[in-house]
Amino acid sequence: MLVTDMDDTLYPLSLGLNLFCRKNIQEYMLELLHIEESEVPKMCLDLYREYGTTMAGLKVLGYEFDNDEFHAYVHGRLPYEKLKPDPVLRNLLLSMPQRKIIFTNADHAHAVKVLNRLGLEDCFEGIICFETLNPPKQINCMDVPNDNHVLTDLTENGCFNSHPQILCKPSVEAFEAAIRIANVDPKKTIFFDDSVRNVESAKITGLNTVLVGHSDLVPGADHALNSIHNIKEALPEIWEIEDGNQQQKIQPPTVETMVLA
Repeated sequence: MLVTDMDDTLYPLSLGLNLFCRKNIQEYMLELLHIEESEVPKMCLDLYREYGTTMAGLKVLGYEFDNDEFHAYVHGRLPYEKLKPDPVLRNLLLSMPQRKIIFTNADHAHAVKVLNRLGLEDCFEGIICFETLNPPKQINCMDVPNDNHVLTDLTENGCFNSHPQILCKPSVEAFEAAIRIANVDPKKTIFFDDSVRNVESAKITGLNTVLVGHSDLVPGADHALNSIHNIKEALPEIWEIEDGNQQQKIQPPTVETMVLA
């Protein structure tokens, strides 16, 4: 099983979408939440560092706003035209025999747009996104729409986050929820992400980890890839697993692997 982050992992950080996203968040804080302009930049970054996303931090501080409205404002004005089809990555993903799932803090609409722009919309069997872990509490678990491969948590305890805070990476609880929802064995699953802290949390839950977009290994990372396109060089065992034996345990490398583009 392969579980991967999306933004700045399936496409390079150098495209700069994260900078546009941060700009939109800061404008939302200023224009719609009426936070003092001089406080916005530092507050935006501090909340991101402490709570995983600025949005999650704003909720903890007591700011009330509609989640869909926030996502529409922050992601709706992104320059998606910067994303181009990636046939090389598409062929790599389609050649992998394992199940593949997206795990992102972003909302479903954004995830679909990004995957469509990259030409990867049919490379994953499901998407674990913001709505997966934080659906409206007034909606019954069984009523959550499951179109476009959105995975939902159908455990006996319900599918939504029962805590007042937003559930998102890098919290270990978010990873545990994703593992449960995807119904995977962490020891037989590889997780890809560009975030050092996400990789660290993933390792705590027992996942095999790959840090993407970095040439140096960090604590918690089994591999470091400068580019997602280096998967085959670093992890040839993904393709060596025979169809009839895909459930064998994926062993972390004896010597940690680094691959440069």
